[in-house]
Parts: sequence; C-alpha cells; structure tokens
Amino acid sequence: MSIAILSGLIILGVLIVLLILGAPIAVALGIASVAAILPVMPFDVAVLTASQRIFSGISVFSLLAIPFFVLAGNIMNKGGIAIRLINLAKLVTGRLPGALAQTNVLANMLFGSISGSGTAAASAMGSIIGPVELEDGYDPAFSAATNIATAPTGLLIPPSNVMITYALVSGGASVSALFMAGYIPGFLWGLACMIVVYFIAKKNNYRSEVRYTGKEAMKVFLDSLPCLLLIIIVIGGIIGGAFTATEGSVVAVVYSLVLSLFFYKSIQFKDLYGIFKESAEMTGIIIFLIGVSSIMSWVMAFTGIPQMVSSAMLSLTDNKYIILLLINIILLIVGTFLDMTPACLIFTPIFLPVCEALGMSVIHFGIMMIFNLCIGTITPPVGTTLFVGVKVGNVTIESVFKLLLVYFAAIFVVLVLVTYIPAISLWLPTVLGVM
Repeated sequence: MSIAILSGLIILGVLIVLLILGAPIAVALGIASVAAILPVMPFDVAVLTASQRIFSGISVFSLLAIPFFVLAGNIMNKGGIAIRLINLAKLVTGRLPGALAQTNVLANMLFGSISGSGTAAASAMGSIIGPVELEDGYDPAFSAATNIATAPTGLLIPPSNVMITYALVSGGASVSALFMAGYIPGFLWGLACMIVVYFIAKKNNYRSEVRYTGKEAMKVFLDSLPCLLLIIIVIGGIIGGAFTATEGSVVAVVYSLVLSLFFYKSIQFKDLYGIFKESAEMTGIIIFLIGVSSIMSWVMAFTGIPQMVSSAMLSLTDNKYIILLLINIILLIVGTFLDMTPACLIFTPIFLPVCEALGMSVIHFGIMMIFNLCIGTITPPVGTTLFVGVKVGNVTIESVFKLLLVYFAAIFVVLVLVTYIPAISLWLPTVLGVM
C-alpha cells in the first residue's frame, strides 16, 4: 500500500471517528493530520512539525483581513444597517408580485454582501421582514424558505472571508479577482430565487405592493446611500489599487464605526466592548481552524494525496464535464456535513490540481467550490443558516424544506451554469484587469 493511500485512509478514519464522538472540528483535523504522518516519522518529530505548520499557516499578512471584516460585519449587524437596506430593497421591488418576499431576496443580497455573513443576513432580514409578511397573509413557511434560500448570496458577493481563506490555501489566488468573480454568480443566485418567488406569489396571489412618492423614494435612497458607499469605497479601493484587501478591511471597520456611532447613532460607545469581544471570539475560531488545517494541507502535499486523487479521477475518464460533475456532487455532499471554512481548507488541495490539469482557472474553481459550499449552509444536518432561518421564522424544518426544494432546483441550475461557463466567473475580473 502506498504512503498516499495509507495516509488518506488514516486521515479519513480518524476524522470520522472524532467527529462522531463530538470532537471540535479543529481538534479532529489536527489529530487526524498528525496520525497520518506517524507511519513515516517519529511521534516527537510529527508533533514538532505540526506545531511549526500551525504557526506558519497563520503567519500570513492577508489573514489580517479576516478579523477586520468580521469586526466590520458585527458593527454593521448592530448598527441599524439592515432596516435601511430593507427600505431600499422595497423601493426597487415594491411593485413586483410577492413584493415583500422579493424585498427579502434583494435585502439579503445587499446586507449579506456588506456583513459577509449568510447567518447574520438570515437573522436580521427574517426578524424584520418576516412579521410584516405574516401580517400581509404570506405563508410563514414560504417567507422563511425565501429568507433561508437567499441568505448565502452575501458569501459570494464580496467582501467574503471564505474567499480570503481560499486565496490562502490555493497558493496565491488573487483576492481582488475572487471578489470580482463572485458578483455575477451571486446575482444569478438571487435572480433565480426572485423568479421562483414571482411564480409562487402569482399562484398564491401574494402582492403587497409597496408604493413611494417621489419625495419618499428620494428620502429612502439618501438614507441608505451611506451604507452603499461602504461597498463602493472598499471594493472600489481594492480594485482601483488604492489599498489591498487587508487595508480595505480596516477601512470597512473605520467607516462602519463612524457611520453607526455618529451618523446613524444606532450604537453607543458602551456597546463596543460586546462587539469587540464577539468579533475576537469568532476570529479566534476561524484563525485557529486555518492554522490546524494547514497541518493537513502539508501532510497531503508531503504524502502525495492530491496527486493520487488527481491521477485516480483522470484515469476514470478524461471527460472534463463528467469530472466537474463528480467534484460538484462530492462538494455538495461535503457541504452538508462540514462548515465552509474547514471544507474549503481540506478539499481545495485535493481538487484544485485535478481542475488545473483540466485547464480550469484557479479563480473559476474557487467560485465553483464556494458556490457548492454555500448551498451546504442551507441544507441539513449542519446547515447553520437553515437553522437560524427556521428559528427566526418560527416554523419547522419539515414545512420549510418542502418549499426549499423548489429554490434548490433554481440554485442548481445556476451552479451548472457557473461550473460549465467560465465567463460567468471570469468576465468581470478580466474586464477590470485584476486577473
């Protein structure tokens, strides 16, 4: 038995056993990785190597963007941004059938892109729009399903922490290119869900049209403009070369602080301790997970696991479309059991060499992978966004999941397009010159 096969079996076996026993994912990854290299090196050397890999894995300048984007997202979550974006979304979608549900879709896209969190979007939008939809006669399960299905769009529309993680583990993919590559797939996801809402709303006569006078419309737009300027300043600055993604994350923190403290006055200085504490805890979890996952990445490279998987898949067939279909199926299954960050860290080194051998761009593969893992956030048994949306909507998973299947069908169509039409991901970064 080759060392690659043996190490792969050890990683898989130890990881499954520890996860079944309830071990934290970071601990399970670390132990499984160390166990996988014990056949080729002494225990003390393996532990020392693992320690070095953790340190080198997190000693990367670009990772500084993660804590700052997390902090900016938390400030905005508590800073009154949500209601202003909802009002703006109403202005755009107010005359469509199912206007409130359409507003939920667009608001999730806007808020998710600003906060960088699908879970935060599902919680904020569901708690604000859900009660209004209930008053207007919308089925609560439909409202919750719409909210859940569209919350992950903000993970594709930048800024997105998982894109920064992917850029690191892929060996140097451009964060700016990834940010730009996520826009069209994210918009297509939202558009597909809006089409679903349109037909369901027509069938059930959900209208609830929201009309504004010219003066009211201008007031809503001006009130939400500072929120939108955050996206323009941060993303525009990164693309224009005014600052890096890491520096852009600091700009996002400063801007959101000024906006929430002094402009909207929606948070007070006494609230900052709780926001900083929550952000530090979240950052600690993410960074430690990245550090531990770097052990596994090194072990797989050292033992030749990615090359083994690549050779095995390419030996089955040389048909690019079938291989990409297999990878999509595997990632969809993985996404139902693993959170996005560990799944990205584990499977990028395995599947990226396969896709590069097929001539696929590292940026295109990254968007395809993130799209798959976003779907995992709204599917059981570990779909965090699903459970948050169900709780906020005060409905059962069973009632929501029947309706989610319709949204899944639309989302899978977009996934197929993103997978097999590279231009959907690559056109915008190419036009903007960031690839």
